[in-house]
Amino acid sequence: MGLKDALLERSPVYRLWQAPFAERKLAPLFAGGDVARARRVLDVGCGPGTNTRHFAHADYLGIDLNPRYVEDARRRTGRAFVAADVTEYRVPPEERFDLILVNSLLHHLDTPSVRRLLASLAPLLTPDGHVHVLDLVLPERPSVSRALARWDRGDHPRPLAEWRGLFEEAFEPVAFDPYPLGAAGATLWNMVYFKGRARGAA
Repeated sequence: MGLKDALLERSPVYRLWQAPFAERKLAPLFAGGDVARARRVLDVGCGPGTNTRHFAHADYLGIDLNPRYVEDARRRTGRAFVAADVTEYRVPPEERFDLILVNSLLHHLDTPSVRRLLASLAPLLTPDGHVHVLDLVLPERPSVSRALARWDRGDHPRPLAEWRGLFEEAFEPVAFDPYPLGAAGATLWNMVYFKGRARGAA
């Protein structure tokens, strides 16, 4: 593990790193109104709880593999968090979630792991629930945003077409929206927002 990765494993450093762009990154999620309507939320790869405050009205659970993040999130927010692998996480039908958020996690995973994670989420959704994924896009052409995507500590940013294929393998698409993230009028990162429902859901 390099110095940058080691530092970002520390919750205060990670939160400082994310702060300048965290809210703008979530803008497509807020635009549809799903957050305000959410009853029961699962935040997958929740890190140190940076998304938690947006779900104060809902029954919220954050899940992350990093116990240090989970411990910090519990201490700071007083909400429910669990250190676990979501691909092995199960709930009874009455405890399923109507909003599952996967925020900037999948570009840290290789393709078989992404497929396994996405497949594990559909059984956790209520019949009227949706999964919401936001992640880093690797631009096809050389650019500042492509260089920054390569520099990110996630080793698997993907082109849009590859993201679309992976999302639609697991879920029926409702929205697939690329969007820029940057500062002072310059695009620093290219992102994609996907909203989907379990196949066969009402």
